[in-house]
Amino acid sequence: MDRPLRILMIAPTSFFLDYGCHVRILEEARVLQRLGHQVTIVTYYLGRDIPGLEILRCRPTPWRADYEVGSSLHKLAFDVFLAWRVWDVLLHRRFDLIHGHLYEGALIGKVVGRPWRLPVVFDRQGSLTGEMVDHRFLNPNGPWYRWVRLLEERINEMADVIVTSTQQGAVQLGYLGDRVRIRPLPDCVNADFFRPGVLSREEIRARRAALGLPPEGPVVVYLGLLADWQGIPQLLQAARVLKEREVPVHFLIGGFPAEEYYRRMAQSLGVGDRVVFTGKVPYEESPAHLALGDIAVAPKLSATEGSGKILNYMAMALPTVAFDTPVSREYLGSLGVYASPPGSPVALADCIQALLEQPGLRQALGNGLRQRALRHFSWDRAGRQLVAIYRELVARKRGAR
Repeated sequence: MDRPLRILMIAPTSFFLDYGCHVRILEEARVLQRLGHQVTIVTYYLGRDIPGLEILRCRPTPWRADYEVGSSLHKLAFDVFLAWRVWDVLLHRRFDLIHGHLYEGALIGKVVGRPWRLPVVFDRQGSLTGEMVDHRFLNPNGPWYRWVRLLEERINEMADVIVTSTQQGAVQLGYLGDRVRIRPLPDCVNADFFRPGVLSREEIRARRAALGLPPEGPVVVYLGLLADWQGIPQLLQAARVLKEREVPVHFLIGGFPAEEYYRRMAQSLGVGDRVVFTGKVPYEESPAHLALGDIAVAPKLSATEGSGKILNYMAMALPTVAFDTPVSREYLGSLGVYASPPGSPVALADCIQALLEQPGLRQALGNGLRQRALRHFSWDRAGRQLVAIYRELVARKRGAR
């Protein structure tokens, strides 16, 4: 019987926060532990500890104790502190491999882990330059774009194995040919946690009323980061289109960090009475939040990043409207309702209205999406695939020695 593996995960983010890449890190660590392996997560000094996970944090920077979500220049300093913490851990502990999340995690793992000759799995959740452009941190026509792109390509080539959070991510790396092993490992969902029926009808009515939502009227729900690249402005503009058409629908938007900014935007668009912002929703409360909706919406605009929130919607049996992007189609398949062209508030409003007018279609799509999530996006299956990748890589490294 193969012995348990000792895995050092590097998470260059404030793990755990209640969104996106953090959920992938969390669920991967949990499934690996369920399969009997040892996982140690080294991360930034901010974030929320999760019971049952070993989380080691780097020291804070003395000149700035906070930082925003997304790309930012001062995160370079945090990555230096993170690399130092990884070095210290490797001096005192033994591991079989390094699992580096995001580009910074892969780079730190490869450079710092070199003296121990540890193989590195790069968990790629999107393009480095693509994310920076989406976040308006990098100008695609500016002088720095070329250098950041070269760094991205170099990190891609340094990894022993790249696992991608979408099939589309693997396609984007096709230019590497046989130089690096690429294994698609799409985002998955805990379908026992995200499931229909987490709230009774009476609980849904009471929670809606407490939020100022109609107890029985249709509600469109969103849960994720609040940012322009997530399509929040387009979502609010679609709410205005539907109000102008006198379509009776409300919107429940959960997430952070720019809640007040988008609340003011909703007011300026004249839909403040139609949109409720809840602020940050703890991951543990996510199913209950989503249970308040009749339709889910995923208006993300990025063409390179994953969109794990869609999988949560699917597991909750929520019919889902998304912009027509390759990643959205990868998750939803033929059961998605796609707004095209991407970025069009009118197209988004058209799709929402079409679902509102067809309750039978909503139920059929929701049930189909739940079954699709169960068949194709299970963390247990993904965990076994990940362990197989680990063992192949470790065996190859030992053979080379």
